[in-house]
Amino acid sequence: MQNYDSAVTEAVPHTHTHTHTHTHTHTHTHTHTHLCWPNALYCLCYLMYGLVSEKTRKEVTSKGSGGMEVILSSLENAQDLQTTLNILAILNELICVCLGGGRRTGVFVSKGGTAILLQMLVSSSKNPPANEELMLHIHTLLVKVGPKDRKFGVKSRLNGALNVTLNLVKHNLQNHKLLLPCLQVLRVYSSNLVNAVSLGKSGALEIMFEIIGPFSKKSTTLMKYVVLTSITAVLCVCSSGMNARRAVDRGYLPTLLSIYQDWHRHDTRHRHVVIRKSILACIKNLTNIKLGRKAFIDANGMRILYNTSTECLAVRTLDPLVNTSSLIMRKCFPKNRLPLPTIKSVFHHPLPHIAAGGPVAQLYNQPPGVDDVVDESDENEATEVDTENETEYEDDETGHKTQLHRPIIIPTTPSSLGAQNRRPLREDLLTPKPDESPLELDSISISKRPEGTADHDLVCSLGRLVVDAGVNGGSVDGLQDEGGEQAVLEVPDTAALLPLHDPDLYLEMVKSTRSVPAYTEVAYPDYFGHVALNLREPILERVYGVQRTKIFQDIERLIHSSDILDKVVYDLDNQRSVFIDNGESLKFNSKFESGNLRKAIQVRKFEYDLILNSDINSNHYHQWFYFEVSNMRPGVRYRFNIINCEKSNSQFNYGMQVLMYSVQDAINGSPHWVRTGSDICYYKNHFSRSSIAAGGQKGKSYFTLTFTVTFQHKDDVCYFAYHYPYTYSMLKMHLQKLSALRTAQIYYRQDDLCETLGGNSCPLLTITAMPESSSNDHISQFRSRPVVFLSARVHPGETNSSWVMKGTLEFLMSCSPQAQSLRESYIFKIIPMLNPDGVINGNHRCSLSGEDLNRQWQSPNAELHPTIYHAKSLLQYLRATGRTPLVFCDYHGHSRKKNVFMYGCSIKETVWQTNANTSTCDLQEDLGYRTLPKLLSQMAPVFSLSSCSFVVERSKEATARVVVWREIGVQRSYTMESTLCGCDQGKYKGLQIGTSELEEMGAQFCLALLRLRRYTSPLELQNHNSHLLDTENDLIDTRGIPNITSPTTYVLEEDEPAFLEEVDYSAESNDENDPDLEPDLQDNLALLDPSSDSEFSRQDSVN
Repeated sequence: MQNYDSAVTEAVPHTHTHTHTHTHTHTHTHTHTHLCWPNALYCLCYLMYGLVSEKTRKEVTSKGSGGMEVILSSLENAQDLQTTLNILAILNELICVCLGGGRRTGVFVSKGGTAILLQMLVSSSKNPPANEELMLHIHTLLVKVGPKDRKFGVKSRLNGALNVTLNLVKHNLQNHKLLLPCLQVLRVYSSNLVNAVSLGKSGALEIMFEIIGPFSKKSTTLMKYVVLTSITAVLCVCSSGMNARRAVDRGYLPTLLSIYQDWHRHDTRHRHVVIRKSILACIKNLTNIKLGRKAFIDANGMRILYNTSTECLAVRTLDPLVNTSSLIMRKCFPKNRLPLPTIKSVFHHPLPHIAAGGPVAQLYNQPPGVDDVVDESDENEATEVDTENETEYEDDETGHKTQLHRPIIIPTTPSSLGAQNRRPLREDLLTPKPDESPLELDSISISKRPEGTADHDLVCSLGRLVVDAGVNGGSVDGLQDEGGEQAVLEVPDTAALLPLHDPDLYLEMVKSTRSVPAYTEVAYPDYFGHVALNLREPILERVYGVQRTKIFQDIERLIHSSDILDKVVYDLDNQRSVFIDNGESLKFNSKFESGNLRKAIQVRKFEYDLILNSDINSNHYHQWFYFEVSNMRPGVRYRFNIINCEKSNSQFNYGMQVLMYSVQDAINGSPHWVRTGSDICYYKNHFSRSSIAAGGQKGKSYFTLTFTVTFQHKDDVCYFAYHYPYTYSMLKMHLQKLSALRTAQIYYRQDDLCETLGGNSCPLLTITAMPESSSNDHISQFRSRPVVFLSARVHPGETNSSWVMKGTLEFLMSCSPQAQSLRESYIFKIIPMLNPDGVINGNHRCSLSGEDLNRQWQSPNAELHPTIYHAKSLLQYLRATGRTPLVFCDYHGHSRKKNVFMYGCSIKETVWQTNANTSTCDLQEDLGYRTLPKLLSQMAPVFSLSSCSFVVERSKEATARVVVWREIGVQRSYTMESTLCGCDQGKYKGLQIGTSELEEMGAQFCLALLRLRRYTSPLELQNHNSHLLDTENDLIDTRGIPNITSPTTYVLEEDEPAFLEEVDYSAESNDENDPDLEPDLQDNLALLDPSSDSEFSRQDSVN
């Protein structure tokens, strides 16, 4: 090292300092520089030779060596060109990136090397002509230094270097050796937005587009590098919107498209993919502005990129080109509005009053046209077309009825009564709409299917189940086909498989169900019932490139618009219209309980766009779907696109399939909802969302869920659903069947918590064990049982929560010893469906008030949110009487995560996770809230402890879980989330979840409560206290480890990584005496039961 230090020192011009002191106490210092150039040249050559060694490079730039300062000082003071070139060569060698010069470049920047180079560049340009070799060395160094200097852009601009480099480019267009580093430096300059704008004004774009040209076989490797660098420089310069507009105004976008086509055409061996991708990146930058997108469309860019991309699909290594092309085309695809007259729900329900600041007031107080998704002219056109269709097809509407879709009327009065003489049980319930006029038949017989019979065309003579409620009720007694002959509706014998399902009872339940559209039809799956499959359904493996293929098919609609049928085949907004039936189109229907499909448009022969209805009194929440399809061909691949989904990602991208129910299969003995569909993906589309529906955010788009289905049977009737349907009428049927399971040991009571906005009752269940006798000891034991409060289905689209609740209820009503022990341990208060109206009317999230009921728990309104108001009142009464529930759990479903997990509440973990100033060590908190999730993780195979979270987020403060924890004082207050997809852990890893697994989870929850009782019982705590502490310690043993997946961490919105596109997850009683109770216990139990009349009479005062 000493040799190289001395060599460097000798290479530096010698400096002598003389100090003269005068009598006036002034000190003058004179510096004289004596250059020893022959010696300096020798030492520089010696130093260059020594820098071949990596060890020497490290020593020169090591801390405290002073080597870099000496070299920079030599460069700054050198007056000989050759010496300057030698020093620049030394620096180039020293900070060579390929030799690990990254750190040494940082040393160079920290010692002021950047400013020295820029000053040398500017000063050298003042004496033209500039030395080419000097310019080459300086720019080569600047290319290496620029990215490492965070202030490079500012330094280059302040030193006046921008125009120097730009002029060098301008005058050396054919000198590729010098041109290349100059373009590279321009690219670094342009990373600073101010510099990019300045270069654009100085004509940088025009100069660089002189360099960029079509493919040439004569191009050398250096020339291709120059082209590539020039393209990337354009890319950087056009990062400025002003420069992008300048480039578009000068017509450079069509030029880039032409150049890209040329390179694509000639690069048959794919050796220049980087150049092709860079050209696409420039196009992508220019299309970031509206003017650029218009220029792209005008230049036929969609067709050009579509054609080039389809030619690249077969070569996997060209995926970057295809992906970038796809992004450009999707960005430039003209934004369309949904083909609807308004995005508000088709159905409207008047409210008792509308809160001034609520979502309904905002929705209906908008100026005319603000909420509409088409402009006024489109509305007028649609009206004219509708009128024309009504006139043209009037004869078809009155005279032509297809056999498949003739409704099956299930009258409840003698058939001799005409439709005009029958009065409905309720004015707004189960009454055929005036425009529907279902055909009445004289004789109907419903029978069990005889063994060994097969009639594959039977469904053709069926149609829909239509319920008609008469004055006196009645039974099902008539079915007839079009010709008047008696037909047979063969009901699969599911009684043995489904002990809680009874088709006749279901129809009776439907008659008392009130819906806003006044549904008169019954879906076959709800009537026949569903039997869980014995086989497991694996999570669907995503086929590579399926999303890209679907997007390209969507782009084809614009390119080959003449191939698009655009034929409306189903429309709730125009129910009086008759659609042309040529036998080639599928037929759709959603006019039954929980149904949701607003519009179906046939876009190709076997492809349909589907639009979902908004929640009633709302203009969004498009997620839940449930509809019927018929008139299909077997063996044909049909593609369905639900085009107005709102969530930014979905488990449909990660293996989840839609549910399908085949009536033909049900009749043949397989009444199953099955996972179905291939080529499933979920992606952003070109339909723009109203800013009103998007919460005031502009520029938002809808998402498409697309899936392909091949039907197995001819003339089948199939149903599709987002998840396993569970209707309100099904709940009522199940509750009635459950009550029949009551034994002398079971106390089971059903009350009406309240009446909903839609006029439906909200059931409240009380389940516990009967006291052994009426003795004071047994009554006291009965009264001392802790309360467990359970609820479900506050969000109608989360049907899985109802299946979990079904499992819980079946376990509680079973005769097993564990169930009896559980009943003896607790009094269960259960509200199995908090939002009956939303479930009935096919909503996804809201009630008829147009609001998310799980955000109303802080201040529920008795008129607008009656179920929440009375549920909270009951909880408040329990607290006031010293019966605060031990556990509160609200069952939910999660659309973007796998497994089952819980959200709980913890002050300490909330403070810890939110990085609040308060030290968690100062907070004392009982850790009992973690015990139940821990028990579930040990017992339930679908439960994931790692997905649990106990952080209370501000956005969830009005939810049931948080309000019950904070206001009612329930420490163990939870939301239990069940996946809509499947599991990625445990026994069911890699499988989609089914109703059997969901019901099993409900039963396992009960078993976990039984074990929890051991830990919370005062008598048991003395014996099991140490074990409880061990359990809680197990839960927190990972708490000190950062960045872990544990029950104490935040839960992300989804398990899966994000996709390339932005593919952005809360009273009254009809009390009757129990006939199974001994008479002397009746009065005592009425007083003990929290939902009795005597208690409810006081609950309003508590609220």
